[in-house]
Amino acid sequence: MPPPFRTPFGRDVIEQILPHRDPFLLVDEVTELEPGRRVVARRSVDAGDWWFPGHFPDRPVMPGVLIVEAMAQTGAVAVLAEEENRGRIAFFAGIDDCRFKRVVEPGDTLTLICEIDQIRGPIGRGKATAHVGDELAARGTLTFAVER
Repeated sequence: MPPPFRTPFGRDVIEQILPHRDPFLLVDEVTELEPGRRVVARRSVDAGDWWFPGHFPDRPVMPGVLIVEAMAQTGAVAVLAEEENRGRIAFFAGIDDCRFKRVVEPGDTLTLICEIDQIRGPIGRGKATAHVGDELAARGTLTFAVER
């Protein structure tokens, strides 16, 4: 049986998996997916993104919390692509050891990776990173809870 989601895929398929919608859907494309295990996605950061006029007017920088949210949405794709979790919501339950290593600016493309390392019932954890090219922009360990 072929996999239910063939990569790469864009927002049309991402919206079949995630409940997020504009302006809060922060993942543009999924390039690799192993449901329940690993996912690689991208976000093109554009000068027209809704947060730049206020963060910061003279020095546009993607807010760290939105980088973390993009990593969490990426992880949610891996979790919610599993057949038993389709149509559910994965709630963000925690972030540990989060570090920001590089500023993310308009014109950058974030490569977002999440590797799920533990799932017990509805609770799981994954290690996530955000890169711009070869440079690490952020990393953290994400905890999630899938609504049952």
